[in-house]
Amino acid sequence: MNYFGLTALSRLKTGVSRSISAENPRGERGGGGKEASNLGPGRKGRPCVTLPQGKETVLAEIAGPGLVNSFWITCAQNGEKGYYILRDLVFRIYWDDAAFPSVEVPLGDFFCCGFGARSKINSLPISVNPTGGMNSFFPMPFRKNARITVENQHPSDVPGFFYQINYILDDVDDAAAYFHAHWRRENLTVKGKDYTILDGVSGRGHYAGTYLAWTACERFWWGEGEMKFYLDGDTQYPTICGTGTEDYFGGAWCFYEEENGQQNEVTYSGPFLGHHYFSGLESSKSFLGFAGKDQYKINKIYDIMPKHGLYRFHVMDPIVFEKNIRVTIQQIGHDQYELFERTDDISSVAYWYQDKPCNNFPKLPPARDRWPR
Repeated sequence: MNYFGLTALSRLKTGVSRSISAENPRGERGGGGKEASNLGPGRKGRPCVTLPQGKETVLAEIAGPGLVNSFWITCAQNGEKGYYILRDLVFRIYWDDAAFPSVEVPLGDFFCCGFGARSKINSLPISVNPTGGMNSFFPMPFRKNARITVENQHPSDVPGFFYQINYILDDVDDAAAYFHAHWRRENLTVKGKDYTILDGVSGRGHYAGTYLAWTACERFWWGEGEMKFYLDGDTQYPTICGTGTEDYFGGAWCFYEEENGQQNEVTYSGPFLGHHYFSGLESSKSFLGFAGKDQYKINKIYDIMPKHGLYRFHVMDPIVFEKNIRVTIQQIGHDQYELFERTDDISSVAYWYQDKPCNNFPKLPPARDRWPR
Protein backbone atom coordinates (compact mmCIF):
# COMPACT_ATOMS: atom_id res chain seq x y z
CA MET A 1 0.00 0.00 0.00
CA ASN A 2 1.32 3.42 -0.95
CA TYR A 3 0.48 6.26 1.44
CA PHE A 4 0.57 9.61 -0.27
CA GLY A 5 2.26 12.85 0.69
CA LEU A 6 4.55 15.47 -0.78
CA THR A 7 7.66 13.45 0.11
CA ALA A 8 6.37 10.47 -1.86
CA LEU A 9 4.62 12.30 -4.68
CA SER A 10 7.34 11.65 -7.27
CA ARG A 11 7.53 7.89 -6.65
CA LEU A 12 5.71 5.45 -8.92
CA LYS A 13 2.57 4.05 -7.31
CA THR A 14 1.01 0.63 -7.25
CA GLY A 15 -2.66 -0.21 -7.07
CA VAL A 16 -5.75 0.64 -9.08
CA SER A 17 -7.38 4.06 -8.84
CA ARG A 18 -11.17 4.21 -8.70
CA SER A 19 -13.84 6.79 -7.90
CA ILE A 20 -17.51 6.50 -7.00
CA SER A 21 -20.05 9.24 -7.68
CA ALA A 22 -23.62 9.53 -8.88
CA GLU A 23 -22.16 9.34 -12.42
CA ASN A 24 -20.41 6.02 -11.63
CA PRO A 25 -22.11 4.56 -8.53
CA ARG A 26 -20.12 1.30 -8.53
CA GLY A 27 -16.74 2.73 -9.47
CA GLU A 28 -16.49 0.52 -12.54
CA ARG A 29 -13.73 0.75 -15.13
CA GLY A 30 -15.13 2.78 -18.04
CA GLY A 31 -18.42 3.11 -16.15
CA GLY A 32 -18.62 6.86 -15.59
CA GLY A 33 -20.87 9.46 -17.20
CA LYS A 34 -23.18 7.13 -19.12
CA GLU A 35 -26.49 8.78 -18.28
CA ALA A 36 -28.06 11.22 -20.74
CA SER A 37 -29.11 14.81 -20.13
CA ASN A 38 -30.85 17.26 -22.45
CA LEU A 39 -27.43 17.57 -24.11
CA GLY A 40 -27.34 13.86 -24.92
CA PRO A 41 -25.64 10.69 -23.58
CA GLY A 42 -22.61 11.21 -21.37
CA ARG A 43 -23.30 14.93 -20.94
CA LYS A 44 -23.84 15.41 -17.18
CA GLY A 45 -26.84 13.11 -17.02
CA ARG A 46 -26.72 12.11 -13.33
CA PRO A 47 -24.47 14.41 -11.26
CA CYS A 48 -26.43 14.00 -8.02
CA VAL A 49 -29.06 11.94 -6.21
CA THR A 50 -32.10 12.60 -4.06
CA LEU A 51 -32.04 11.23 -0.51
CA PRO A 52 -35.49 9.82 0.33
CA GLN A 53 -36.91 10.87 3.67
CA GLY A 54 -36.41 8.22 6.38
CA LYS A 55 -34.16 6.03 4.21
CA GLU A 56 -30.48 5.08 4.37
CA THR A 57 -28.82 5.52 0.98
CA VAL A 58 -25.71 3.51 0.14
CA LEU A 59 -23.14 5.82 -1.42
CA ALA A 60 -20.42 3.21 -1.90
CA GLU A 61 -19.81 -0.51 -1.52
CA ILE A 62 -16.17 -1.35 -2.25
CA ALA A 63 -14.51 -4.77 -2.24
CA GLY A 64 -11.01 -4.61 -0.78
CA PRO A 65 -8.29 -4.49 0.08
CA GLY A 66 -7.83 -0.81 -0.49
CA LEU A 67 -7.71 2.73 0.83
CA VAL A 68 -10.29 5.53 0.70
CA ASN A 69 -7.99 8.51 0.30
CA SER A 70 -10.48 11.38 -0.12
CA PHE A 71 -14.11 12.28 -0.62
CA TRP A 72 -16.14 15.39 -1.44
CA ILE A 73 -19.80 15.99 -0.54
CA THR A 74 -22.22 18.86 -0.89
CA CYS A 75 -25.98 19.25 -0.65
CA ALA A 76 -28.69 21.88 -0.42
CA GLN A 77 -28.69 23.21 3.13
CA ASN A 78 -32.24 24.52 3.45
CA GLY A 79 -35.04 22.01 3.18
CA GLU A 80 -38.76 22.35 2.85
CA LYS A 81 -39.27 21.69 6.55
CA GLY A 82 -36.53 23.19 8.69
CA TYR A 83 -33.00 24.41 8.32
CA TYR A 84 -30.88 21.73 9.98
CA ILE A 85 -30.18 19.32 7.14
CA LEU A 86 -26.51 19.07 8.09
CA ARG A 87 -27.58 17.69 11.49
CA ASP A 88 -30.44 15.60 10.04
CA LEU A 89 -28.23 13.59 7.65
CA VAL A 90 -26.29 10.81 9.40
CA PHE A 91 -23.01 9.79 7.77
CA ARG A 92 -21.80 6.22 8.41
CA ILE A 93 -18.87 4.03 7.35
CA TYR A 94 -18.61 0.28 7.95
CA TRP A 95 -15.33 -1.64 7.61
CA ASP A 96 -14.87 -5.34 6.79
CA ASP A 97 -18.42 -6.64 7.33
CA ALA A 98 -18.68 -5.05 10.79
CA ALA A 99 -22.18 -5.07 12.27
CA PHE A 100 -21.76 -1.53 13.64
CA PRO A 101 -20.39 1.54 11.89
CA SER A 102 -16.91 2.81 12.74
CA VAL A 103 -18.05 6.27 11.64
CA GLU A 104 -21.45 7.58 12.77
CA VAL A 105 -21.68 11.37 12.74
CA PRO A 106 -24.18 14.00 11.55
CA LEU A 107 -22.90 14.96 8.13
CA GLY A 108 -22.06 18.59 8.89
CA ASP A 109 -20.28 17.78 12.15
CA PHE A 110 -18.01 15.24 10.43
CA PHE A 111 -16.72 18.19 8.38
CA CYS A 112 -16.48 20.47 11.46
CA CYS A 113 -19.71 22.26 10.53
CA GLY A 114 -21.88 21.99 13.63
CA PHE A 115 -24.97 23.99 14.57
CA GLY A 116 -26.52 22.96 11.23
CA ALA A 117 -24.48 25.75 9.61
CA ARG A 118 -21.67 25.75 7.07
CA SER A 119 -18.37 27.39 7.88
CA LYS A 120 -15.10 27.54 5.96
CA ILE A 121 -12.32 25.18 7.13
CA ASN A 122 -8.72 25.29 5.90
CA SER A 123 -7.21 22.29 7.69
CA LEU A 124 -5.11 19.47 6.29
CA PRO A 125 -7.57 16.56 6.75
CA ILE A 126 -10.82 18.56 6.44
CA SER A 127 -11.49 21.39 3.98
CA VAL A 128 -14.82 23.20 3.57
CA ASN A 129 -14.99 25.73 0.77
CA PRO A 130 -17.58 28.09 -0.78
CA THR A 131 -20.34 27.30 -1.04
CA GLY A 132 -20.55 24.15 1.06
CA GLY A 133 -17.99 21.95 -0.67
CA MET A 134 -17.03 19.53 2.14
CA ASN A 135 -13.81 17.54 1.70
CA SER A 136 -12.06 14.82 3.72
CA PHE A 137 -8.46 13.73 3.23
CA PHE A 138 -8.24 11.29 6.14
CA PRO A 139 -6.62 8.07 4.82
CA MET A 140 -9.01 5.16 5.47
CA PRO A 141 -7.57 1.68 4.79
CA PHE A 142 -9.72 -1.46 4.73
CA ARG A 143 -9.03 -5.13 4.10
CA LYS A 144 -12.25 -6.90 3.08
CA ASN A 145 -14.68 -4.16 2.13
CA ALA A 146 -15.96 -0.66 2.83
CA ARG A 147 -19.57 0.46 2.99
CA ILE A 148 -20.43 4.18 3.09
CA THR A 149 -23.99 5.38 3.68
CA VAL A 150 -26.02 8.47 4.55
CA GLU A 151 -29.41 8.32 6.28
CA ASN A 152 -31.92 11.10 5.72
CA GLN A 153 -33.65 11.88 9.03
CA HIS A 154 -34.87 15.25 7.75
CA PRO A 155 -38.69 15.73 7.60
CA SER A 156 -38.62 15.69 3.78
CA ASP A 157 -36.62 14.36 0.83
CA VAL A 158 -33.24 16.02 0.26
CA PRO A 159 -32.60 16.62 -3.46
CA GLY A 160 -29.33 17.73 -4.97
CA PHE A 161 -26.98 15.51 -2.96
CA PHE A 162 -23.58 15.43 -4.72
CA TYR A 163 -20.63 13.21 -3.76
CA GLN A 164 -17.37 11.76 -5.05
CA ILE A 165 -15.44 9.05 -3.17
CA ASN A 166 -11.86 8.46 -4.34
CA TYR A 167 -10.01 5.27 -3.46
CA ILE A 168 -7.25 2.92 -4.51
CA LEU A 169 -7.37 -0.87 -4.60
CA ASP A 170 -4.12 -2.33 -3.29
CA ASP A 171 -2.68 -4.51 -0.54
CA VAL A 172 -2.94 -3.20 3.01
CA ASP A 173 -0.05 -3.84 5.38
CA ASP A 174 -0.43 -5.22 8.90
CA ALA A 175 0.25 -1.85 10.54
CA ALA A 176 -2.68 -0.10 8.82
CA ALA A 177 -5.37 0.90 11.33
CA TYR A 178 -9.09 1.51 10.82
CA PHE A 179 -10.45 5.06 10.82
CA HIS A 180 -13.20 5.95 13.31
CA ALA A 181 -15.32 8.99 14.14
CA HIS A 182 -18.07 9.29 16.75
CA TRP A 183 -20.47 12.12 17.71
CA ARG A 184 -21.81 12.99 21.15
CA ARG A 185 -23.83 15.77 22.73
CA GLU A 186 -24.85 17.00 26.18
CA ASN A 187 -27.55 19.63 26.33
CA LEU A 188 -26.94 20.74 29.04
CA THR A 189 -23.73 19.50 30.61
CA VAL A 190 -23.66 18.58 34.31
CA LYS A 191 -22.06 21.18 36.54
CA GLY A 192 -18.75 19.95 37.95
CA LYS A 193 -18.67 16.85 35.71
CA ASP A 194 -16.29 16.71 32.75
CA TYR A 195 -17.88 16.33 29.31
CA THR A 196 -17.02 13.00 27.66
CA ILE A 197 -15.72 13.24 24.09
CA LEU A 198 -14.73 9.58 23.75
CA ASP A 199 -15.09 6.48 25.92
CA GLY A 200 -15.54 2.75 25.52
CA VAL A 201 -12.58 2.30 23.16
CA SER A 202 -10.47 -0.80 23.71
CA GLY A 203 -7.58 -2.02 21.62
CA ARG A 204 -4.45 -0.49 20.16
CA GLY A 205 -4.53 2.77 18.23
CA HIS A 206 -4.01 6.52 18.24
CA TYR A 207 -6.24 9.53 18.69
CA ALA A 208 -6.34 11.74 15.59
CA GLY A 209 -8.53 14.75 16.32
CA THR A 210 -11.33 16.63 18.08
CA TYR A 211 -14.14 18.87 16.84
CA LEU A 212 -16.29 20.80 19.31
CA ALA A 213 -19.50 22.75 18.65
CA TRP A 214 -19.78 24.67 21.92
CA THR A 215 -22.75 26.87 22.82
CA ALA A 216 -21.89 29.01 25.84
CA CYS A 217 -25.11 29.05 27.88
CA GLU A 218 -23.83 31.17 30.77
CA ARG A 219 -22.21 34.60 30.79
CA PHE A 220 -18.49 35.39 31.07
CA TRP A 221 -15.51 33.51 29.66
CA TRP A 222 -16.34 29.85 29.07
CA GLY A 223 -13.02 28.17 28.20
CA GLU A 224 -10.97 27.61 31.36
CA GLY A 225 -11.65 23.86 31.24
CA GLU A 226 -8.78 21.44 30.63
CA MET A 227 -8.63 18.71 27.97
CA LYS A 228 -7.83 15.30 29.45
CA PHE A 229 -6.61 12.04 27.90
CA TYR A 230 -6.91 8.92 30.06
CA LEU A 231 -4.63 6.26 28.60
CA ASP A 232 -4.24 2.51 29.16
CA GLY A 233 -5.96 2.13 32.50
CA ASP A 234 -5.86 5.70 33.89
CA THR A 235 -8.69 6.12 36.39
CA GLN A 236 -8.96 9.21 38.59
CA TYR A 237 -6.31 11.31 36.85
CA PRO A 238 -5.21 11.42 33.21
CA THR A 239 -1.77 10.94 31.71
CA ILE A 240 -2.19 13.98 29.43
CA CYS A 241 -3.85 17.13 30.77
CA GLY A 242 -4.00 20.49 29.03
CA THR A 243 -4.10 24.00 30.50
CA GLY A 244 -7.32 25.41 29.04
CA THR A 245 -9.80 25.05 26.21
CA GLU A 246 -8.39 27.74 23.92
CA ASP A 247 -4.87 26.44 24.62
CA TYR A 248 -5.71 22.95 23.33
CA PHE A 249 -7.03 24.48 20.11
CA GLY A 250 -3.84 26.51 19.65
CA GLY A 251 -5.13 29.90 20.78
CA ALA A 252 -4.48 31.90 23.94
CA TRP A 253 -6.08 34.45 26.25
CA CYS A 254 -9.70 33.79 25.35
CA PHE A 255 -9.13 34.27 21.58
CA TYR A 256 -9.34 38.02 22.23
CA GLU A 257 -7.62 40.82 20.30
CA GLU A 258 -8.03 44.48 21.12
CA GLU A 259 -9.37 46.83 18.47
CA ASN A 260 -10.49 50.43 19.03
CA GLY A 261 -10.30 49.91 22.78
CA GLN A 262 -12.57 46.85 22.72
CA GLN A 263 -11.79 43.18 23.21
CA ASN A 264 -13.05 41.19 20.23
CA GLU A 265 -13.12 37.43 19.88
CA VAL A 266 -11.41 36.37 16.65
CA THR A 267 -11.52 33.28 14.46
CA TYR A 268 -8.77 31.44 12.61
CA SER A 269 -8.34 28.25 10.59
CA GLY A 270 -5.03 26.46 10.05
CA PRO A 271 -3.69 23.06 8.89
CA PHE A 272 -4.08 21.35 12.27
CA LEU A 273 -6.21 23.57 14.52
CA GLY A 274 -8.70 26.39 14.50
CA HIS A 275 -11.41 28.44 16.18
CA HIS A 276 -13.15 28.86 12.86
CA TYR A 277 -16.73 29.69 13.83
CA PHE A 278 -18.09 32.30 16.24
CA SER A 279 -21.70 33.52 16.30
CA GLY A 280 -21.25 36.68 18.40
CA LEU A 281 -22.78 37.76 21.68
CA GLU A 282 -25.51 40.06 20.42
CA SER A 283 -27.36 40.90 17.27
CA SER A 284 -29.41 44.04 16.70
CA LYS A 285 -32.42 44.54 14.51
CA SER A 286 -33.66 47.98 13.53
CA PHE A 287 -37.28 48.77 12.82
CA LEU A 288 -39.47 51.86 12.60
CA GLY A 289 -41.76 52.93 15.41
CA PHE A 290 -44.40 55.64 15.53
CA ALA A 291 -45.53 58.04 18.24
CA GLY A 292 -48.45 59.96 16.85
CA LYS A 293 -47.18 61.48 13.61
CA ASP A 294 -43.53 61.21 14.55
CA GLN A 295 -41.50 58.35 13.16
CA TYR A 296 -38.41 57.11 14.98
CA LYS A 297 -35.95 54.23 14.75
CA ILE A 298 -35.74 51.52 17.39
CA ASN A 299 -32.77 49.21 17.83
CA LYS A 300 -33.86 46.03 19.56
CA ILE A 301 -31.05 43.95 21.07
CA TYR A 302 -31.35 40.16 21.13
CA ASP A 303 -29.15 38.39 23.66
CA ILE A 304 -27.85 35.32 21.78
CA MET A 305 -25.93 32.45 23.31
CA PRO A 306 -22.48 32.50 21.67
CA LYS A 307 -21.62 29.51 19.49
CA HIS A 308 -18.04 28.38 18.90
CA GLY A 309 -16.66 25.86 16.39
CA LEU A 310 -13.21 24.48 17.22
CA TYR A 311 -11.02 21.72 15.77
CA ARG A 312 -7.67 20.16 16.64
CA PHE A 313 -6.15 17.44 14.44
CA HIS A 314 -3.33 15.33 15.86
CA VAL A 315 -1.57 14.76 12.55
CA MET A 316 1.90 15.69 13.76
CA ASP A 317 1.30 14.57 17.35
CA PRO A 318 -1.03 11.53 17.49
CA ILE A 319 -1.90 10.33 20.98
CA VAL A 320 -1.02 6.63 21.12
CA PHE A 321 -2.80 4.08 23.30
CA GLU A 322 -2.07 0.37 23.74
CA LYS A 323 -5.18 -0.83 25.61
CA ASN A 324 -7.81 1.89 25.87
CA ILE A 325 -8.48 5.62 25.80
CA ARG A 326 -10.97 8.05 27.31
CA VAL A 327 -11.12 11.75 26.38
CA THR A 328 -12.90 14.48 28.35
CA ILE A 329 -13.02 18.26 28.72
CA GLN A 330 -14.06 20.41 31.66
CA GLN A 331 -16.65 23.20 31.65
CA ILE A 332 -15.00 25.90 33.78
CA GLY A 333 -15.52 29.63 33.43
CA HIS A 334 -13.96 32.80 34.78
CA ASP A 335 -15.78 36.02 35.70
CA GLN A 336 -12.63 38.22 36.03
CA TYR A 337 -12.51 37.41 39.74
CA GLU A 338 -12.40 33.64 40.10
CA LEU A 339 -13.02 30.29 38.43
CA PHE A 340 -16.52 28.79 38.50
CA GLU A 341 -18.16 25.57 37.34
CA ARG A 342 -20.64 26.11 34.51
CA THR A 343 -23.09 24.26 32.25
CA ASP A 344 -23.10 24.56 28.47
CA ASP A 345 -24.45 22.85 25.36
CA ILE A 346 -21.60 20.85 23.80
CA SER A 347 -21.45 18.59 20.75
CA SER A 348 -18.27 16.80 19.72
CA VAL A 349 -16.66 14.54 17.17
CA ALA A 350 -13.74 12.31 18.11
CA TYR A 351 -11.51 11.05 15.27
CA TRP A 352 -9.18 8.12 15.88
CA TYR A 353 -7.55 5.00 14.42
CA GLN A 354 -7.43 1.55 15.97
CA ASP A 355 -6.46 -2.00 15.14
CA LYS A 356 -10.01 -3.29 14.58
CA PRO A 357 -13.43 -1.90 13.69
CA CYS A 358 -15.04 -0.45 16.81
CA ASN A 359 -17.63 -1.90 19.15
CA ASN A 360 -21.16 -0.59 19.39
CA PHE A 361 -21.24 3.00 20.68
CA PRO A 362 -24.20 4.87 22.21
CA LYS A 363 -27.02 5.37 19.75
CA LEU A 364 -27.37 8.82 18.24
CA PRO A 365 -30.28 10.85 19.64
CA PRO A 366 -33.24 11.61 17.34
CA ALA A 367 -32.72 14.33 14.73
CA ARG A 368 -34.64 17.01 16.60
CA ASP A 369 -32.55 16.42 19.72
CA ARG A 370 -29.44 17.08 17.63
CA TRP A 371 -30.64 20.50 16.51
CA PRO A 372 -28.77 23.49 17.99
CA ARG A 373 -30.37 25.55 20.75
